[in-house]
Amino acid sequence: MIKTLRLFSLIFAFSILKVTAQAPKKPNASEIYQSIKRLNFLGSVLYVAAHPDDENTRLISYFSNQVHARTGYLSLTRGDGGQNLIGPEIREILGVIRTQELLTARHIDGGEQRFTRANDFGYSKHPDETLDIWNKNEVLSDVVLAIRQFKPDIIINRFDHRSPGKTHGHHTASAMLSLEAFEMANKPEKYPEHLKIAAPWQPKRAFFNTSWWFYGSEEKFNQADKSNMLAIDIGTYYPVLGLSNSEIASLSRSQHKSQGFGNTGTRGTQMEYIELVKGDKPTTNAVFEGIDTSWNRVKGGQAIGSLLKDVETNFNFTNPSASVPKLMEAYRLIQNLEDDHWKQLKTKEIKHIIAACSGLYLEAVASTNLATAGETIDLQLETINRSHAKIELISYQTPNHQVTKNMALQHNTAFGFNDTLSIPQNQAPTTPYWLTQKGSLGMYHVEDMNKIGLPETPRVFNVTFNLTIEGTPIAFTKPVIYKYNDPVKGEVYKPFEIVPAASAKITEKVIIFNNANQQDISVTVKAGKDHLEGQIHIAHPEGWDVSPKTQKLSLARKGEQQTLHFTITPPEHQSEGFISPVVNINETLYTKELVEIDYDHIPFQTVLLPSESKVVRVDIKKIGDNIAYIEGAGDVVPESLKQLGYNVAILAPEDISTETLARFDAVVIGIRAYNTVEALKFKQQTLFNFVKQGGNMIVQYNTSHALKTNTLAPYPLELSRDRVTDEHAKVSFLEPKHAILNFPNHITQKDFEGWTQERGLYFPNKWDRHFTPILAMKDQGESVKKGSLLVAKYGKGHYIYTGLSFFRAFPAGVSGTYRLFANMLSLGKSNINKDQTLND
Repeated sequence: MIKTLRLFSLIFAFSILKVTAQAPKKPNASEIYQSIKRLNFLGSVLYVAAHPDDENTRLISYFSNQVHARTGYLSLTRGDGGQNLIGPEIREILGVIRTQELLTARHIDGGEQRFTRANDFGYSKHPDETLDIWNKNEVLSDVVLAIRQFKPDIIINRFDHRSPGKTHGHHTASAMLSLEAFEMANKPEKYPEHLKIAAPWQPKRAFFNTSWWFYGSEEKFNQADKSNMLAIDIGTYYPVLGLSNSEIASLSRSQHKSQGFGNTGTRGTQMEYIELVKGDKPTTNAVFEGIDTSWNRVKGGQAIGSLLKDVETNFNFTNPSASVPKLMEAYRLIQNLEDDHWKQLKTKEIKHIIAACSGLYLEAVASTNLATAGETIDLQLETINRSHAKIELISYQTPNHQVTKNMALQHNTAFGFNDTLSIPQNQAPTTPYWLTQKGSLGMYHVEDMNKIGLPETPRVFNVTFNLTIEGTPIAFTKPVIYKYNDPVKGEVYKPFEIVPAASAKITEKVIIFNNANQQDISVTVKAGKDHLEGQIHIAHPEGWDVSPKTQKLSLARKGEQQTLHFTITPPEHQSEGFISPVVNINETLYTKELVEIDYDHIPFQTVLLPSESKVVRVDIKKIGDNIAYIEGAGDVVPESLKQLGYNVAILAPEDISTETLARFDAVVIGIRAYNTVEALKFKQQTLFNFVKQGGNMIVQYNTSHALKTNTLAPYPLELSRDRVTDEHAKVSFLEPKHAILNFPNHITQKDFEGWTQERGLYFPNKWDRHFTPILAMKDQGESVKKGSLLVAKYGKGHYIYTGLSFFRAFPAGVSGTYRLFANMLSLGKSNINKDQTLND
């Protein structure tokens, strides 16, 4: 038996290290045993914080895998306002990525995931600002609803509600809302509209997950009064899994890849502290003290508990199917429970365990991963009973019909059935439900209360297999999926998605017109079905002209793309607006862009967003032509510089040499490059020599934490956490006559209008006398920050450090950012014709 357990442990460790986010879970015996222990625990913990990555995966894993409690993470936002270390996606699409990363993390640590409608609008310095932008009443409603639906006995806040202004406003606000909801959730007069779908609920206790970090140092924390705290050793080792709790937590944490939070597992004792802030304090370190977490908690539960305790005690790791008869007996008793909450939860849990113990495999595979409304696609169904349990397939039910089978599923004999799935003519496309309607800066708009809080849009197309196991009727519902064999990856799963018959996108999201000359644009149309015929035209602002007015479309096959070219003529004077492709198929108009998100660590996703590009007619001059760009954490700055007419070459760190750099007028370092690109620390002197010989070097923002080198500049320069989050904050010119504000474009206050989310972040707060600070700005009630744009002459060239958020403003088409960046690149190039413009 010991050898068997070790084998299962190795299998488990390997399985959660694989990229399995898209494949159905196939639990081994050790995982089944853990699930049985969880089935015998009737208690819940809800962890509450503000963003993806805020959660303490060590505690979530501990409560799920050691205590065996139902454990959830309520993230108030989806992390839409952060940065992205794995690609160029920001805002809504980044929120979709981080949502899936959280779901993958919970898949590993055993937790569940929930959200509110709050939109991560970016860094906030005070909860008052946060709650004003979020709409406090609506977010509080969502937190109350989460408590009423999840029904936690214990709530644990990641942040301290007593620290407004000391940390991210979203953080403090999450704790404040959690405690306010703690007091409201059991009062039916509070948000009575919830009562249609959830009953009032009173949690027993609320804690703050404190640590030395909140005290400033380990020394201060060691000296702190801990009389109101519980100390929990979360360093548990799970012999049946072959992993420590901290190792599981690290695997979970490492799924936050878009934030670069890869984490190395640890072993041994590790303490976590939770401070009581609501409810009665336990006399021990047991957070569930005084709460009945056995089956005796529910009426009629004693007999169920007795049966399942026997299953747990006598579980056979080499023959899990031996537990099926008693599991089915317990399943029948659970169906008679009066407590609907525990009946639903435990029915779902025990069905998973029954299927796993019996080796029951049920799958519905579509012939394609993308279909359109009105289309009929082929289905292939598979059923197999890999045990000696008595199982019969009575029927299966697709969204279109039910098929009677009345056949025994013999041991280890696969049965396959071919069927079809007809998509209704009015079927809406698959897309995240919180993005289907326009929201506000701080809130997503969701009308259907049944969807509020869900991590993703429920799957519409499912197949239900109606079985009897040991003579008892039981049904299993499986989503329709798609899978194929990849020569390198092997078996690959994708969700089954509904897409529009046509989608279109303009290649450039921002198009700059420096004068009245026309420009050609490319529009790519993608067919969602075969034999797509129609027309396309470009909707445009008044004063702009597009030719030709319309063009014909003809695409023979689903998935085929056609690129069409239009000519845009701007007005004579400054103007800006949006252009959108409109596809007309039999008088049905399609105006959305289909965004596909395809990363190995999360499931494939399709997102429909309005297809539009910003067009800007503005006067911009530039000096120089050739720019080297060294990529950092992913941004669209290179594409934006191409809009200015520069020849932009992406330069890999290993290609940085004196000879290579000699071809360029300037080198631009991407955002967070010095946090993410290890090789750059060996190339600094080469870059500085380039500046010394007359080149310009522009370094965009880096975080002050985890720098790969301390020599960011040819002169001493220290980063801080200074930032200005108010995108409307007044900008003062410290050196109004400096060339960077005057040549070749004269920069005015108007150039700082329309910035998005923030002015900038992680400004230097200490610098050598060779640097000249150019701008000053501040958030309300704070001191002036002067480190957003620093310029230093070095040899014949210039070194420029900027924490300004060009990476956010460029995609928004803020004309002033283009003018200022052109000046940065042109600095010191006065020997070139000053009248040169980007069209020369």
